[in-house]
Amino acid sequence: MNIEWDAEKYTRDFSFVSQYGSSLLDWIDGENLAVLDLGCGSGVLTKALAERGHDAEGLDASAELLQAARASYPELRFTQADAVRFQTNRTFDAVFSNAVLHWIEREKQPQLIAHVFDALKPGGQFVFEFGGYGNNARIHDALRRAFEARNRTYVMPFYFPKIGEYTSLLEQGGFLVRSALLLDRPTKLTGEDGLCDWIRMFVKTPFEGLSQTLAEEIIQSAAAELNAALYHDRNWYADYVRLRCKAVKPF
Repeated sequence: MNIEWDAEKYTRDFSFVSQYGSSLLDWIDGENLAVLDLGCGSGVLTKALAERGHDAEGLDASAELLQAARASYPELRFTQADAVRFQTNRTFDAVFSNAVLHWIEREKQPQLIAHVFDALKPGGQFVFEFGGYGNNARIHDALRRAFEARNRTYVMPFYFPKIGEYTSLLEQGGFLVRSALLLDRPTKLTGEDGLCDWIRMFVKTPFEGLSQTLAEEIIQSAAAELNAALYHDRNWYADYVRLRCKAVKPF
């Protein structure tokens, strides 16, 4: 799924995406590794990998986010490519990915896994985190009800698997799974309009073809329904659930 991003707003108001992903860096074993940051976005974690001594480069499908990455970190290499179709001119000790894989449809996941497998050296690590089963369930359920109340169909735009489902896909793709966790992570959003801003930023495809007026009506309706559950102490929280995993390519 390729969408257009407001890179400035993403970097300013949704920095928690990379901040939470920083702890995932500890799951990479070894020093001075060649690491591909798959779905690098604005390059914050690519830079963090480099600061740890790794030979890191980033890959992303978004021209807008890559422009921001190159402006911020001109010393690093960034390539524009689709995560499902990418090819590299070298192999890596690790492929790292944060908050990316849930954007890719279930039927395309084996293709993605195959490309990651090919990009790794024997013994290479695939370390990643993305939305897992139940991720933002309250938000998506509220949006579905708001769509249905207006005789519209809400099509879930993300893939949020259970541990068993995704680790099976990895094993079918030749990987050995070393660790897998499903984590609840309620996430504080920015500003009084935080939930609506979050929906506008991340939930784009269900609103395609709708007028701006109708889209905003649906967003406001969902936010009103979720106020009691997700608004606390004058802050909005998103009901995140993350699937964190490490798999290795056999020798």
